[in-house]
Order: sequence, then structure tokens, then C-alpha cells
Amino acid sequence: MILVLNCGSQSIKWKLFDNNLKVKKEGGVSVFESKNYEKVLLGELSKVKKYENEIAKIGHRVVHNGGKFKSPLVINRNNLENLEKLNHLAPLHNPYNILGIKFSQSVFPKARQIAVFDTGFFSTLSEKVYIYPIPEKIRKKYKIRKFGFHGTSHEYAARRGSEIIGKDFKKLKIITCHLGGGASITAIDKGKAIDTSMGFTPMEGLVMMTRSGNIDPGIILNLESRIKNKELDRILNYESGIKGICGLSDMRDVLAAVKKNNRRAKLALDIFVYSIQKYIGAYFTILGGCDLLIFTGAIGSGSAKIVNMICRPLPIFKNTKVLSIKSDEELAIAKKVLNV
Repeated sequence: MILVLNCGSQSIKWKLFDNNLKVKKEGGVSVFESKNYEKVLLGELSKVKKYENEIAKIGHRVVHNGGKFKSPLVINRNNLENLEKLNHLAPLHNPYNILGIKFSQSVFPKARQIAVFDTGFFSTLSEKVYIYPIPEKIRKKYKIRKFGFHGTSHEYAARRGSEIIGKDFKKLKIITCHLGGGASITAIDKGKAIDTSMGFTPMEGLVMMTRSGNIDPGIILNLESRIKNKELDRILNYESGIKGICGLSDMRDVLAAVKKNNRRAKLALDIFVYSIQKYIGAYFTILGGCDLLIFTGAIGSGSAKIVNMICRPLPIFKNTKVLSIKSDEELAIAKKVLNV
């Protein structure tokens, strides 16, 4: 059997699959307000403890690979230590991903622990896409480049969308929009990712629920002299984006506030939608058209209102098939783990 564990800063999700990838059991819990993440994690793992002797592999979603690992990675002490060193690159994800691995090692010592990376799908990006225009010496010394994130979700949605319309994934021009607490957009041409909105860290790109997305680097330089680095990092990751504009960090609350004619909530929603439209337009141009536009993630597949707001003023997509697909990262991870 295969257990897939998806540990994030706001939720813990898991699914237990048999060897035919049929779901045997699943669960999850929100940890957004929890003060004891470790206790909650142990509680979730205890729900499948009785299957200990049957679980041969445990697949873990790990967001950032730092350019070191591309394929799914069988965890050992050495590479786990190397993964921990990348925590600062994705502070909302990697520390929790690593915690999931460590606790799984303790609770299921006989199972093989396997990391599946969000960044793996973007190993096909070309130099003109992944190189940032800063001095080469600095880029190489600090390993700075565009990595891309949400790769497992983007790839799953694109493949599933191709199946739904009955077309070959490797013959389509696809734009996938993963919209949730974090948000990113990817351009896929003939089965390969050719560009994506997130970059060196998951902070680049779209306006998100609590992350700023693209801002003038001069703003950061300006604030650095006034705000301590750790505090500035917290502000950009946890207090910015939609929350920074209207004070709300859950899209359901934003939509409810918009219904009540809350001006700041309406402005935040408009800015969010506008940032998505800009990327879609850019990727349509880069791809030279689009056969399939896909929305996934909690917002992308859960809010027809927002999808309509995004698509309505975009006449370039009149010949494009538009789909909303519920994300199933756990199944996507299980498929990769099965082949390890």
C-alpha cells in the first residue's frame, strides 16, 4: 500500500492507496489556527497506524528542491539534511514537508519514504526563462534561478484536462491556473512546462492570499533599512497579498465581504483577478494560442464566480476549451511513488 502525506502550513491531507491506486482511506485537517502542529500530525498518522505492516511506501509532497533533486527521491539521512537546508526558500511549505517525513519515519519505520517535488515538473524550462538578469557570479554562488512551484498540481490538471476532452496531452497548448492560498500559472506546450509564474521562491508572480507576488524590488530595499529582515520576510509571506489589501486571508470571507459591498474586499478581488488575467494573456502569446485553459486549486475549482470574472473580458479565448478540475495532488504523487 502507498500512503501519501501532504503537509502544509495551513492543512494536513493524506490518502491511503492500494497498489491499484484505489483510495482505501483518506483524511485531513486544517491546522491554520492550531498551536500544536506536531500533535495534530501525530493524530492524523495514528488513523492509519493499523496498516503499518501493509504500507510499503510513503510519498511526501516537498515544495522546493533547490535545484538539487528533480525526480522523486528516496529519503535517507544525508539527503534529508540537505533538504532541511532549503527551508528558508519556501518557509510556508518546506519546514512542514520535512516534519511530515520525520514523523512518518518514526511512526512507520519499515516504510520507504519518498519525496516528490513541486519543482520537478519545471526541469524543462529554458535558460531564457529560468535565468534572472543579475550578475552570473552571484547567480552561481547562491544558486539563484527560477524553479517554479505547484508542479504536481499543474501536471495533474493538464493531463486530466487532456483526458476529459479526449486529446493527446503531448499535442496541446495548455494554460493551467492553480488558485488557492498560494497561486501560480503555467504554460505547457506539447507536454512540457515552458514558463510558470512562481520563481526562485513561491513568492513571485500572482497576488496571493497572504503573499505579495510581484512587487518592485526597490520596495524591499527601501523597507530593509526600516524593518528587520525576519519581520520583512513575515510581512511579505504572511501579511501581504489580499490580506494586506483588505485584512482577510480566506477567499470565502473575501467573497462574503464583496456581497456586503465592502470596498476594500472588492478592490482586493479585482487586483487578484487582474494579476491572473495579465499572466494568462502573456502565456497565450508565448504559446501562440491555447487549446485548453484549466482552473484548479481550492479557488480555481471551487469558485465559478472568480473563474467567470477572469474569463469574461478575455475574447482571445473564444475558441479555447475552459475547464475547472478539482486538484488531486495525492493521486498524482501516488502515481510517481508507485514507479520508484
